[in-house]
Amino acid sequence: MSSLLLDTDILINLLRGNVAARDFLADSLEEHELCCSVISIAEIWTGMRPHEEQATRRLVDSLKIVEINRTIAEKAGSFKGTTKSHALELDDCLIAATAFCTGATLATGNGKHYPMKEIRKVVVKM
Repeated sequence: MSSLLLDTDILINLLRGNVAARDFLADSLEEHELCCSVISIAEIWTGMRPHEEQATRRLVDSLKIVEINRTIAEKAGSFKGTTKSHALELDDCLIAATAFCTGATLATGNGKHYPMKEIRKVVVKM
């Protein structure tokens, strides 16, 4: 079974009830192990309201969480250093590096945030 690393925007849209995000994940469940980076958890918690915590915890608990290690950190630094023309954010580089180092496909609604040619990605229209 292949892994699908869910970008933060997919998770946020799912929590907000976005139909496209929900349908994409429902269609992906049988073929993919659903994962997210610890970076996405930090990003979600940053904007979470108190009444959203229970649903957020349920969603996160249902996913395989990928920790950042040295290999991922080094690849993220490489992505950031070699794609300067795109003004990439470090958090996006860490998420992209997580997908690359784990062999996962990155699912995102923000394809422009991930111009790296080395990663496999699917852009979900939401």
